[in-house]
Order: sequence, then C-alpha cells, then structure tokens
Amino acid sequence: MHDNGPGEGFIMEENNFCLLRNQMVEYQLEHRGIRDENVLDAFKKVPRHRFVDDFYKRVAYEDHPLSIGNGQTISQPYIVAQMTEALELNPGDKVLEIGTGSGYQTAILAEIVDEVYTVESNEPLFYTSQRVLSDLGYDNIRFKFGDGKIGWEAEKPFYAIILTAAAKTIPDALKAQLNENGRLIMPVGGSFTQELTLLEKTEGTFKKRSLGLCRFVPLT
Repeated sequence: MHDNGPGEGFIMEENNFCLLRNQMVEYQLEHRGIRDENVLDAFKKVPRHRFVDDFYKRVAYEDHPLSIGNGQTISQPYIVAQMTEALELNPGDKVLEIGTGSGYQTAILAEIVDEVYTVESNEPLFYTSQRVLSDLGYDNIRFKFGDGKIGWEAEKPFYAIILTAAAKTIPDALKAQLNENGRLIMPVGGSFTQELTLLEKTEGTFKKRSLGLCRFVPLT
C-alpha cells in the first residue's frame, strides 16, 4: 500500500495553526512591546497547540492561560514571552527551568539556547511533556523528576533560571546555582497574586526588580 503522507485535511489544519501562531506573535507579543528577535522567532516556530488537550487546540493561540490538568496551566503567551525576554538569553547559555508543566516554555527556551535543564515534580506532567517534546524533535533538553526548590545541583552553574510557579520567597538553593552575571525570574507572592520578580547576580550580590503583577499556580 502506498503511503501518501499527511492528508489534505491535516495540512490545512496545520496551515491554519501557523496563521494563528503568527497572529499571536504580532498582536499579543509585538504590539505589547516584546522586541527580542530570538524570542519572537521561537514563538513563531513552537506549535503551542501540541501542548494542550484536543479540547483546547482551537483556542491554543488565544490571549489567556489554559488548563493542562493536574491543577496546572499553560501560561498566557505574553507572560511566557515577557519572562523569556527578561532573561536576555544567548545561544550558548545554559538554562534551568523549574516546572516543566506542559513543556511549552521548555520548547521556547530550547529554540533559543543550546542547553535546557528542566525539573518537574508532577509525575503525569513529567512524562507527558517529555513525550511531546521528543515528538517535536528537541534533543537539547534534559529532564529531572523531583523537587524544583532544590534545583539541579549537579549541573550548576546556570546563566539563567526560570520558575513557572509561585513561591513566597526565592529559594536559596536556586540563587546559589546562578552563575555570575546570571538572571533568575519567577513569580513571588501568595496563592492568588504575585509579583513577577527578576533577580540579577553581580559580583556575588543580588539585585531584585519587579516586572509587575501576575498570577501563577503555587510551586510544589
């Protein structure tokens, strides 16, 4: 039997998702001030609809977070872009992500830098995100199942650390794993409202800056 490859319906659907993805980048990111070309290019490439259940695929590129089950969400595209841009990443950077979740933020990072290390404490999400990222062909991501608050000691230091869940304070273990001139970004605060906080390390000291209010699920 001859295999003709993907059917016409599949190709049309993927073309539609590509159009929605480009519109998302233009109207949700560029119009709101995201300027880093590496970040914008990553958002144009990563198929956000592959990181959500079939029920949500049609709204995957809309301007809001979506449930991914297990009490977790895939963040609003603009927030993902804002956090990524604030890290000021370059291709040679080594990045630690705490909270793999759906794997969408992980994929964005993997499009920009050579090495991504990601930690997830939710077992179903740990395996689901690996499968999706593997299916999409990412080979520069390393996964760890465990407590994100302690980071990944064996692989330190990291130029950048990103936490996609909220805590009342920035974990000391993560600050210790940050490289000189490195940056850490995370939501800091209580269960309902937090401040998106950027930490910069210079000559062994930390400078903290708020990037505005946000709302994330708690770090577990």
